[in-house]
Amino acid sequence: MWPINLLHLIISAVLYRECISTDLITRESSIRDVDVLISSGGDFALGFFSPGNSSHRYLGLWYNKIPEKTVVWVANRDNPVKDTSGHLSIDNLGNLVLYDTKRRIFVWGSNLSLSSVATECVAQLLDSGNLVLFQDSKKSSILWQSFDHPTNTFLPSMKLGLNRTSGLNRILTSWKSQDDPGTGTTYLMINPNGFPHLTLFKNKVPLWQPCPWIGVWSMISWFNFIFVIDANEVVQTSNVINSSIFVRAVVQESGSMQLFRWAENKSEWVNLFTKPVAQCDFYGYCGANGNCYSDIACKCLPGFTPKSPNDWSMRDSSGGCIRKNQESVCRNGEGFVKVADVKVPDTSAASFDMNMTLRECESECMRNCSCTAYADADFTRGGRGCLMWYGDLMDTREVPGLGRDLYVRVDALVLAEFQKNGFLSRKKVLATSIGLVSAAAIISLAFLCVTGSEVGKELEGTTEDQELPLLDITTIKAATDNFASTNKLGQGGFGPVYKGRLASGQEVAVKRLSKSSGQGCQEFKNEVMLIAKLQHRNLVRLLSCCISLDERMLIYEYLPNKSLDCFIFNEAKRTTLDWNQRFKIILGIARGVLYLHQDSRHRIIHRDLKASNVLLDAAMNPKISDFGMAKMFAEDQIQANTNKVVGTYGYMSPEYAMQGLYSTKSDVFSFGVILLEIVSGKRNTDFYSDSGCLNLIAHVWNLWKEGISSEIVDSLMAQPYNTRQVSRSIQIGLLCVQERAAHRPNMMDIVFMLGNEAALASPDKPAFILKGSGNILDLPPIAGASANEVTITELDGR
Repeated sequence: MWPINLLHLIISAVLYRECISTDLITRESSIRDVDVLISSGGDFALGFFSPGNSSHRYLGLWYNKIPEKTVVWVANRDNPVKDTSGHLSIDNLGNLVLYDTKRRIFVWGSNLSLSSVATECVAQLLDSGNLVLFQDSKKSSILWQSFDHPTNTFLPSMKLGLNRTSGLNRILTSWKSQDDPGTGTTYLMINPNGFPHLTLFKNKVPLWQPCPWIGVWSMISWFNFIFVIDANEVVQTSNVINSSIFVRAVVQESGSMQLFRWAENKSEWVNLFTKPVAQCDFYGYCGANGNCYSDIACKCLPGFTPKSPNDWSMRDSSGGCIRKNQESVCRNGEGFVKVADVKVPDTSAASFDMNMTLRECESECMRNCSCTAYADADFTRGGRGCLMWYGDLMDTREVPGLGRDLYVRVDALVLAEFQKNGFLSRKKVLATSIGLVSAAAIISLAFLCVTGSEVGKELEGTTEDQELPLLDITTIKAATDNFASTNKLGQGGFGPVYKGRLASGQEVAVKRLSKSSGQGCQEFKNEVMLIAKLQHRNLVRLLSCCISLDERMLIYEYLPNKSLDCFIFNEAKRTTLDWNQRFKIILGIARGVLYLHQDSRHRIIHRDLKASNVLLDAAMNPKISDFGMAKMFAEDQIQANTNKVVGTYGYMSPEYAMQGLYSTKSDVFSFGVILLEIVSGKRNTDFYSDSGCLNLIAHVWNLWKEGISSEIVDSLMAQPYNTRQVSRSIQIGLLCVQERAAHRPNMMDIVFMLGNEAALASPDKPAFILKGSGNILDLPPIAGASANEVTITELDGR
């Protein structure tokens, strides 16, 4: 015997028409795999879909007016229907139920425990994107709604957080992958402990916390976030002033929360906001009692000093800070020091009272010896309310112009120092608390580079202080066994690179400037000044430097898998790189370059991006290295000109190689070459005699025009692989190497294109391809041009 509910569903399906013209589901109707329910205003649709390359079927909601199918909710995310036999209906008890009719099994349901049979239930898809089950056709009472059971997407008017009465906790949880909407490991929720606040987790570990607040916060003029804490609920909701604007927040499995707006004029989703991105975004980056600033650097809060000075000298501040004088800070003449414009520490263990004034808050904190800091609880109401912390202060960071004032409890000695000086300058705090040497100081000490004795020349112009440890030559010699040949990792344009082990046990890579190197003082200075300011998971980390007479060395984190070219151009090694690993490397490089171009404090043009300058860590994560040729752009600067061309043949854009013009699009060209090399396992400068092409770009272009670009895929790459993703990547690579710089996408567009299935533009003719049947490149010869892996350090621009 078939279950009565399932039998009723099948009979209804036979009588029900395929095209649904209403936004309602009733007891007499059902949704089959071929049917689509449309909201009354036409904004949202409900139906079955298959994500990515999956053949499984899911019941979901998506935007109806947007050509790119963007799913915002999935009912049976962890229990797919194997084929097209899914049916959704309202059962005899009044529940929404989804059955696999072919296998006669229950798949998903609203799972309500109704006190009586609800015979008049109707479900309606609203224009807000909410699927609502009402008790009757009058819609007087809501029994269930999809907004209470979100998946990975937050929509305007949706609530995120806890209903104190029912215990319902609405949490955003990522998909497992683009092909699988199942419950992933990254989730965004409101932590109700202490002073309630949003937290993004991955694998149950906190990744990011925004500033806690109560009330309305406008991120942009037409979009508001609203945070409510009362006796009934602790929730965040949002609204848009213009309902025609589609906005959504998405939790990604990679470990980020992103806010998107649909741009009708571009017909694409525009990324408005992504967190975490900068190092300071990541939860607890500076450890307990640390304060993160400038997006990448750490210092201790007033009254604290690094717990492990040695670790801090190597830019590892995760151990945090401890009390400086180890004295009691209670009933001992202590006081409070203001730390202005910060995202206040994690409020999980904080207490709050919204009726106190800030002065009352200070008095209350002073009375309690366990209270370590206080701040106002609601900056949107003019400083009302009281927040008090107990114990260590975790996840503090500076947010100039957007933060609150935090008042930190200090002992009498520290308080007296602050009172005496009025404040401690940033430079003094860094020098005394962290013990680091600024890049400006290093440069001013030893940068004439003519002879070893001519040190002390002042740096022309001004530079921002950038802390960087300075190691002595004895330490470096000990670490590398006096530069033993057995420790040599390789040789670049700068000079040899050695593996070393410091006394602390940390492994490092030491880049030693060769006396005969074409690169010299300027490149060394450039590296220190630029990369010391940059921190991103896809940029190599500069740990320290060494200057001793005519010796100049840079000390980096050690990356055991060396450079990308050692893998993709080595037959034995590249067999270990499947497509997923290669795509991960492509995406990592793209994110690193995007950080340089847009998300770092200064816009940086690398100018020598190539496979040998992409290093791989133990987990095969890519890290961009070698910033000796990089240039810093002003915020509004688009392009610059040089009469000395630097870079590497095969990776240089045409406008740079021939005219000395460089911009972010120069790096985009180089990225495109690397992408095509990763897909093919071949160097761009290889000769393709069978096709009459002198380089990889021309070869790929010819195959793409013939519709057989898949032939360039590395034959040694493990199969099967995602053919659509590979094909898209090849097309993106061709878009990057187009001859005209203006036609190339920027790095934000590239990251977006790599991460979704939006339609791609057709590329124009690339640069550096054969002209007709000739045998010359579309590039005038440059005398003394380097080989593919040797950087050109000084060539006259043409």
